[in-house]
This record gives sequence, structure tokens and C-alpha cells, in this order.
Amino acid sequence: MDLLEHQGKQLFGRHGLKVSDGKAVTTVEEAVAAANEVGYPVVVKAQVLIGGRGKAGGVKLAANEGEAREHASNILGMDIRGHTVRTLWIEHASDIATEYYASVLLDRQAKQPMVMFSVEGGVEIEQVAQDSPEKLIRHHVDALNGLSREEAVQIATDGGADADVIEGVADALLALYEVWLSEDATLAEINPLIVTPDRDVKALDAKVSLDNNALYRHPENQGLSDSENEDPIERRAKEQGVQYVALDGDVGILGNGAGLVMSTLDVVAQAGGSPANFLDAGGGSDAAKIKQAVELILANDKVKAVLFNIFGGITRCDEVAKGLIAAFEEIKPSVPFVVRLDGTNDVEGRRLLEQAALPNVHPAKTMNEAAEKVVALAAGAQASAGAAA
Repeated sequence: MDLLEHQGKQLFGRHGLKVSDGKAVTTVEEAVAAANEVGYPVVVKAQVLIGGRGKAGGVKLAANEGEAREHASNILGMDIRGHTVRTLWIEHASDIATEYYASVLLDRQAKQPMVMFSVEGGVEIEQVAQDSPEKLIRHHVDALNGLSREEAVQIATDGGADADVIEGVADALLALYEVWLSEDATLAEINPLIVTPDRDVKALDAKVSLDNNALYRHPENQGLSDSENEDPIERRAKEQGVQYVALDGDVGILGNGAGLVMSTLDVVAQAGGSPANFLDAGGGSDAAKIKQAVELILANDKVKAVLFNIFGGITRCDEVAKGLIAAFEEIKPSVPFVVRLDGTNDVEGRRLLEQAALPNVHPAKTMNEAAEKVVALAAGAQASAGAAA
């Protein structure tokens, strides 16, 4: 779960990271009141889960009430790369002497936490890694012992932080690691981590991603997220307890088990198709869950064809067939389905589908055959739609 800047700063504050005073608001009048309370000059910042806010005009400096009102009016409702601005963060403007970068994440290849630090803050870290890799320090941490102060000081020193703020940078790195660990984050990033003319070190921005699977341990974090800009189908799936991720293609995908679904996405892509979603129906899916999953897939009007790839273990193929039959009876899909059933009760499942004679349902024996069929059907549907237009 990705957090908005002000939500990330809320977590930072809990763990001793220095951040600027500010308030989250949703209306122009609230923005003006917040600016007057925080004290000018202020920065009016769009709260969206996307980079490039400044370049898009979503971050503005206001020296007085009139400018605060003008900027709030212009930014609220703005579309920034598909994200509508519904919340602003009104923050007291900071004097900046230097901009650094800091983050903590899990290096999955090394299977260790990793702290990253650079004196090239305020720009995209990918660009720094490409152009000046020597300016990006990567330090793996022993997960059992955690990040020590000596390590934090060494990271700041090796990264080239100014001598008089090395202790302050070390404090920030230790606090950032605590955020990452204590909040079950997958990423905790500050860009920029600024040094003020008074030589204070504080977080001017916050990018935090939390592990959804650990949210049960953090009830105080469960209400956080940019729900207004969340994909409506993803939100609906989350409410129903279904593992669904929206993608950009036109081939709807359903499988049982994350590994099988990932493999299905790959095979469809290899066949020249573009998946519209990741949907894991999970083990033991019954007819009701399958019908529910079909409804979610077809809620995306970009879907031109659907692939069911089921390998029955706990999941029974006859239950999958019953769910598909029920979905067709109620929803009456207009797009073609390709169905591959293999494993527990697969013969019965295929018999039920054959007996039901569902319109536009195409059986397949193998995953490769299923992928090739669904890609061809999606392309045909796309061509027909283009001709009709």
C-alpha cells in the first residue's frame, strides 16, 4: 500500500524524523486557513501517488494569503498523469542549503535490508545510479542486528555528506530504518533529505510503501492510502477479499495460485497478447468465488477476451465450471472465454461445460494452446470493434 506524502511524514514523525510543520486539506478555504496557521511562506503541494508533481505544476510556493488561495484553487482538481488532486499538503517553506537522498528497502536478490544514500538528492535516483553510480551508497544490513549507529555514520561519511551534518544524517538514517522495520514497510524513501542553512537535517518529502499482508499488525495504518485515486475494480476486489491487480491490456486473466497466474501472464505476453489484470482466485475457490471473479474481470470494459487457467489441487475443476456457468446465466458475457481445466475433477468440469454449451466458450488442453487462442480471440474482437466504429 503506497502512502501519500503527508501520510508518510506522519509515520516519519512517529519515529523521530524531522519534518516541516504542515496540514492536509481538501478545500481552498481549508488551504488558506492552514497556510495562515502554519505561517508564510508556505508550499502548496498536490498529494498524489505519482512523481513529477513539481513539473506538472502541482507544487507551488505562496508568500501570502492571496497566493495560497490562487495556488490551492489551481491545484485542487488538477490531473497529474491520471491522478486527480483531491488533497493538498500545506507546509511551511524550508530554506535549503543541500539536498541529499536516503532510502531503506529490501534487496530481494541479497535477501537483506538495504540502506541507500546519496548527496545527489532532489532528482530521480535512477538517473543518479545511471550517471554517477559512485555517488550512490548501497549498504546491506544484518537483519538480526539491525542498523547500528556506527554503520549509519559510515554510510553518511562514505556518501560524502558534509562533515558538520554527518551525525544528523546518521540520525535520519537510523530513524528511517526504524520506520521501515517497525511499520512493516517495503520502501521508506526521502527525496530530498535536506540540510538547512542552520544545519538541521530533515525530510522534505516522503515516499512510503507498506506491506499489505502485515497491515493486521498495524490497525492505525489501515485507513491510510490514496483511496480516491485507487482503481475502482481493485478497491472492489479488496473489499471482497480477492487478489486483483489492474494492468493495461485487453486479455482478462483468472488462475488459482499466484505462481500459476504469473506464469499465465508470461505465456499470454509470449503469445503476443497483453494481460488486463492479475486475478488469483486462490486455493479452494468454489462456484460463488468464481462467479465473483468473473464479475470483477468483466467490470473492466477494456477486456476483449478472458482466459481461465485452472490447475486443480484444493480447487476443484467442477466447482470452477459451476461458477462459470452461473456467471454466464446471470451476467451473460459478450466477450469470448478460453478455459483450461486440469487437475482435481477436471473431467467432470469439462463435462459440465460441454453440457452447458455456453456461448463463446473455447476449451483448451494446455496453457500454451489456451494463450494462443485467447490472444487470437482478443485480436479478433478488437478488429471487429474497429470495423464497427
